[in-house]
Amino acid sequence: MTIRLLVVDDDPLVRAGLSLMLGGADDLEIVGEGSDGGEVPGLIERLAPDVVLMDIRMETVDGLTATEELRRRPHAPEVLVLTTFHADDQVLRALRAGAAGFVLKDTPPAEIVAAVRRVASGDPVLSPAVTRQLMSHVAEQAPDRGPDPRRTAAAVRIDGLAEREREVVMAVGRGQSNAEIAGALYMSVPTVKTHVSRVLAKLGLNNRVQIALLAHDAGLLDDQP
Repeated sequence: MTIRLLVVDDDPLVRAGLSLMLGGADDLEIVGEGSDGGEVPGLIERLAPDVVLMDIRMETVDGLTATEELRRRPHAPEVLVLTTFHADDQVLRALRAGAAGFVLKDTPPAEIVAAVRRVASGDPVLSPAVTRQLMSHVAEQAPDRGPDPRRTAAAVRIDGLAEREREVVMAVGRGQSNAEIAGALYMSVPTVKTHVSRVLAKLGLNNRVQIALLAHDAGLLDDQP
């Protein structure tokens, strides 16, 4: 199946390079380009892409704002964030808003193509190690104001889950695939998928990256390697 891809970046040279590079893949079709986040809603309506490759830093409406607005829409396309920095609070905010992952602008072409394919199939492009690095980076910059309200809120949300669902949340936070979770928790892969779907619905999340972030927020993985 051909993946319909929209490229949004305020640098015309970057857009041209990405379109040339990604357009060579047999299963990718560049359906359009945008130069600012403000163009995204109209482009989505007109072009119906499966994946949006979104630059974070744009002059009028940045990629973060565009991602937040886009992921609130029903049947929204997946968002893969483009950035020049891998440890950046804006990247983390985009992931919290529902982006399925991010790639650096100097990532080799074959890896960007692979990332687009992964998010199109519903798999996140984000390792647990990178998630922890991002969150640690932001935490180091934040002033110490006592108890972390985000951690408290995340723990309350997870406490509302059934025990088996909490176990699945921790496994997703560790970056385990459905097959790996099934083996570790002695359940079938379809059962794992059902638990993941229930967790997404109960918590109002839209992908596994957000589940992993919530697990990190709640401190469930603090003792994990």
